[in-house]
Amino acid sequence: MRAVIIKDGLINKFGQQTFFCLCAIAICGLQNALAERYEWRNVVIGRGGFVTGVLFHPAEKNLVYARTDVGGAYRSLDAGKHWTPITDWIQGIDFTGVESFAVDPGDTNRIYVAAGIYSSMRAAILSSDDQGRTWKQMEVPFKMGGNEAGRFNGERLAVDPRDDKILFFGSRRDGLWKSTDFGVTWTQSEHFPKIDTAETLPAMVRTNSRLGRFNFARQEVGIVFVKFDAASGAPGRPTPVLYAGVSTQETNFFRSDDGGDHWSPVANQPLGLRPNHAAFSSDGNIYLSYGKEAGPNTMDGGAVWKFNPHAGAWTDITPLKSPVDDQSFGYGAVAVDAKNPSVLVVTTFGRWQPHDEVFRSTNGGRNWVPLLQNAKWNYSNAPYTEDRVPHWMGSIQIDPFDSNHVLFTTGYGIWGCSNLTDADSGKSTRWNFSDDGLEETVPLALISPPEGAHLLSGLGDIDAFRHDDLDASPAHGNFAGPRFSNTEDLTFAGRKSSLMVRTGTGKGGIHAAISEDGGENWNLLGSEPAGGDGGGTIAVSADGRTIVWTPRRSAPSFSTNNGIHWEKCGGLLPGIRVIADAVNASRFYAFNARTGKLLASTNGAESFSETAATLPAEDGFRFWGVGLSAMPGAEGDLWLALGMSGLFHSTDGGDSFTKIEIVRGATSIGFGKPAPGKKSPALYLAGSIDGVDGLFRSTDTGHTWMRINDDEHQYGLISHVTGDPRIFGRVYFATSGRGIIYGDEVK
Repeated sequence: MRAVIIKDGLINKFGQQTFFCLCAIAICGLQNALAERYEWRNVVIGRGGFVTGVLFHPAEKNLVYARTDVGGAYRSLDAGKHWTPITDWIQGIDFTGVESFAVDPGDTNRIYVAAGIYSSMRAAILSSDDQGRTWKQMEVPFKMGGNEAGRFNGERLAVDPRDDKILFFGSRRDGLWKSTDFGVTWTQSEHFPKIDTAETLPAMVRTNSRLGRFNFARQEVGIVFVKFDAASGAPGRPTPVLYAGVSTQETNFFRSDDGGDHWSPVANQPLGLRPNHAAFSSDGNIYLSYGKEAGPNTMDGGAVWKFNPHAGAWTDITPLKSPVDDQSFGYGAVAVDAKNPSVLVVTTFGRWQPHDEVFRSTNGGRNWVPLLQNAKWNYSNAPYTEDRVPHWMGSIQIDPFDSNHVLFTTGYGIWGCSNLTDADSGKSTRWNFSDDGLEETVPLALISPPEGAHLLSGLGDIDAFRHDDLDASPAHGNFAGPRFSNTEDLTFAGRKSSLMVRTGTGKGGIHAAISEDGGENWNLLGSEPAGGDGGGTIAVSADGRTIVWTPRRSAPSFSTNNGIHWEKCGGLLPGIRVIADAVNASRFYAFNARTGKLLASTNGAESFSETAATLPAEDGFRFWGVGLSAMPGAEGDLWLALGMSGLFHSTDGGDSFTKIEIVRGATSIGFGKPAPGKKSPALYLAGSIDGVDGLFRSTDTGHTWMRINDDEHQYGLISHVTGDPRIFGRVYFATSGRGIIYGDEVK
């Protein structure tokens, strides 16, 4: 098993630490040059994705970690007020989904992350001895699913509090695993029961994802938590008593009395529901939360139970029995106050009406008080959250150093309360959106127009934003006007940039909109093309008079009256993306990846015909619709980012293309303000040059390139790159779960 050292973001496969240089290197075939450093920041939205877990360190005040389903892990040194990403060095999406994490109770610097986004991809255990500043990576023989069913369950990963070189991990489909060398090597437990834990997903869920479309009809959920009973052991010797929970409605709670070698079912345990979390109290009781399903997409039933191991007694302490008013729901998480074993909190899960709830008990679950019915909410950090109720409340933790302080996670971020005990006297609890620095959106579209706001974005799950200030969540939240769930495409007219169009998804109605004031206000188009299914891609002519829309599962159609009437574009197949020429309002282009042919229209998108150009066929290469782009201010100037086939350039409207030979792979190409003394826009490329994957800039139309990111700033997967037409050197790009990043040269 290979261990890889990550030092300041650099990976040395030989296990040696390497020196990190802050300067980027220009790549131009025969010469190298030094560039100024880049400073990278998030465009502030304020979360947006599912925070699947939060974890206070039991031995260091204010130290807390958070994990996400697609955006890596974070650290806070002020009890969750501000967050720092600690996995931005990860390249590609394999390790961006965090299945579980664990801290060493006896070492305030050590943290482990179980990293693996899908069961079909690679997985690794990441370990850090300095709170996530540097990492060791150990690839493992078992699979993970950080963005699969039951992803908030846990924690699957556990460190022995008495002998910290011992770790256990409960996998989804490969059983229970043990490490005796700080996670470097792993051995499968031979005696843990083999149980079918597969969950069949609803059709809607298994065909839609922020990271693409997958067909996981059944997902294994597996062993969802492993817990050491610290009271059973002695310092320096392995803890003998462990518990493990398995996501099944059958026998699901097991105990080991010999350090995890052998396991037996706990007697008289409740059946018919799946456990998802367990919490130990200092008086020896164990509290478990349950749901009929593993979640998060559905949870139709649930309960909370208390187990006294000394008496072998089980007690149903469910605060509110499901269903209520014909609505069934489950329980997502449970936590116990480290200072008072009688104080606990639990969250409901899937209770959409009137809302999910946090219940608190001060007597071990005999009585409960709902905290959110009369709660006061502070939305100032992220105004868009004001119309979103907390949901997918999959993790909750009471601060071990402050009984007044609690954090719970949702499908769009973290809420924190610092007056928890006021509930004892009937007062309202106050909740703040505790997400400063924590960004987990999946951007689907980015534009930077030459006037107005510097950036507008389309995102998965939370629609779209206009950013007049990149460093603050927009004061008025999402776009004014019609709201979509996803905004899938967004563009502006080449010679009239205040006119913009976008497509989206959502329930009913028309799924495309137009703005004539630079994205300040939006109105729905007049109708949808016949046979369309919303969403898809959209283009608008250089003068803003012709709109071309390719809805999902439909051929492109064009309209010259803002969507009141649509006509099919001649010569184009369903699903093909169309772009507009940046100057000539009559010209549109499309690339057929299956045939490698460029199609062009010179009559306002009425009909398209193949040009003479022959390009590589990249069947299936449609990374969120990115590929063909038109250079601003130049008629017929096209750039094609074509995956592993590289980058191609045309100056004659697609009649011929020149391959940029040095570029070995291209995901996205964008344009920005020309460099001083230059006329042609700067190019920004997400791709690969001379075997190096990264983000590159060219100021001479692709003849030479300079890498501008570094190994410390890789953000999973970079896509949707665009420069700023008003600020030389500024670049914006989308990530696979770390939100929108922008970079400026450090002067």
